[in-house]
Amino acid sequence: MTAETYTNPVLDADWSDPDVVRVGDDFYLTASSFGRAPGLPLLHSRDLVNWTLVGHALERLEPADEFAAPRHDRGVWAPSLRYHDDRFWIFWGDPDQGVFQVHAPEIRGPWTRPHLVKEGKGLIDPCPLWDDETGEAYLVHAWAKSRSGVKNRLTGHRMHPEGTELLDEGKVIVDADRIPGWFTLEGPKLYRHDGWFWIFAPAGGVETGWQGAFRSRGFFGPYEERIVLEQKDTGVNGPHQGGWVRTPSGEDWFLHFQQRGAYGRVVHLQPMRWGADGWPVLGDDGAPVLVHRRPDLPSQPPAAPATDDDFPGGRYGRQWQWTANPSDGWATQHSGDGLRLTCVRSADAHDLRKLPNVLTQRLPGAPCTVEVDLRLDSEEPGARAGLAVLGDAFGWIGLQRGADGTVHLVHRFAETVAERERDADHPRLAPDGRARLRIEIGAGARCRFSFDVGEGPRPSGPVFTATPWRWVGALLGLFALAPAGQGHAGAATFTQFRITHA
Repeated sequence: MTAETYTNPVLDADWSDPDVVRVGDDFYLTASSFGRAPGLPLLHSRDLVNWTLVGHALERLEPADEFAAPRHDRGVWAPSLRYHDDRFWIFWGDPDQGVFQVHAPEIRGPWTRPHLVKEGKGLIDPCPLWDDETGEAYLVHAWAKSRSGVKNRLTGHRMHPEGTELLDEGKVIVDADRIPGWFTLEGPKLYRHDGWFWIFAPAGGVETGWQGAFRSRGFFGPYEERIVLEQKDTGVNGPHQGGWVRTPSGEDWFLHFQQRGAYGRVVHLQPMRWGADGWPVLGDDGAPVLVHRRPDLPSQPPAAPATDDDFPGGRYGRQWQWTANPSDGWATQHSGDGLRLTCVRSADAHDLRKLPNVLTQRLPGAPCTVEVDLRLDSEEPGARAGLAVLGDAFGWIGLQRGADGTVHLVHRFAETVAERERDADHPRLAPDGRARLRIEIGAGARCRFSFDVGEGPRPSGPVFTATPWRWVGALLGLFALAPAGQGHAGAATFTQFRITHA
C-alpha cells in the first residue's frame, strides 16, 4: 500500500453484512450484530478506507427477556442504513420476529426504540427506498428458510412514507429458482439510478457465492439479472453482500464482505463504474481487487476501530459488547482505571458459551498479540476470571480461587461438541492473585496462550485454533464468574488491555 493506494480488507475483522451511506462529506456504515448488546454498530469514514467506531444504534435487544441469555445466531441480521428526511434510518430483520426500524437525527443519536414494521417468521435483510421521483416508498426483503420454509426469493412491498408500516401483502419480485444456477438469493439493497429500480443482492452462500444486480423499470418487476462480482481466479472467496455509495465527485464504490472462518466476515472496498450498457461493473471487470487506487477524497490519517482499553473510571470502550442484554452491576464504575467485573454467580460457569456476562470484542483478522493484566479480588471458592477466545469451541486463561483460599493460574478449553470445559494445562499457584495474560494469535487463528505470575512469561497448554459461531466470527472475551450460591461473590479487575499487531 502506498499513499495513493489501499489494500483490502479495509475492515479486517467481523463487520458482517455491511451497508453504507454518504451524508455530505461523511460516510457511515452499519453491520449485523446478531445477539450481542449493544447492537447495530455505527462506523464513520471520510475516505472509505479508514474507519472508526462512533457508537451503536441499539442499546438493548427486544423483547429483553428473549435476549437475557446468549442467542449468537439470532437478533440483528443484515441491516440497511439510509438517510432520508434529515434522519438516519436503519432497517433490519430479526428472523424470529420480523422487520424492525430505528431512526435518529444524528448518527450518534438519540435513536428511537425498535419499531416493528412487519411481523413474521423468516423475514430478513430488509431495505427501504424513498423514491424522490414519485414520492412513493418501498421495501424489499429476503427469506430465511430455517424459519419460513422459503428462500431464494425477494419480496417487495409499498411502504408508508414515514416507515411505520407496509401498505400491501407483498409480491415476489425476484424468484431465483427461475434463474439457472442461482441459489440462496438474499441481502438485497434497493436503489434508484438512471430511470431504473436496482437491487444489488448476493447469492450462492456466504463462502462460495457472488454478487448479483437486478434492474427493472417498475419496482414490482419484471427484473433482469447479472452477476457483477465473483471470485474468479482471485483468493477472495464469496465476495458479496454490501452497499453501493457515490462520492461527492461522482465516483462509485461498493463495500462488501468476505467470509474468513474464525475471523468472520471482513469488509472489502471495490471500485465500481457504470458500463456502456448501463450495468454496474465492480472490481477489476467483475473480480475483486486487493490493491487499488484510493477514492478521490481528501487524504485522511490512518484509522481503525479501537481495540486497546485502559478502562478509565471502570468504563469500557464502545468496541466492547456483551453476549446478551446486560444487567446492572456486571461492571462497576470507580475513581481509577481498570475494568471491575463482578463475579456473577451461575450454574453454567463451566461453559462460557452459555453466559451473558462475557464482555467481547471482535477477533482481529491479522496476526496479533492480546494482553491484559488481571487481579482476582474475590474470596469465594471457585470464583474465576480470565481472557477468552470464544466460539463454538473456546479456550481461556485466568485465575481461580481454590477451596483452600489460594489462587491458581488456570487454562481451560472446550471442544465444539463438549458440554463443559477441561484443563488445557496443569494449574499453577498465583501467590499474589495477579497475572499478566497473553494470547498470541497466528495464521489460521491459531492461538498460543501464556502468562506471567511474577516469575516471567511462561507458555501454557497446546495451540488452540479459534472457531466461529454459526454466523459470527470468534470473539475475544473478558469475564468474571462464581459458582451458583447466595450473596455477593466479589469481583475481578482487568487493566491495560492491549492488541499488538505482528
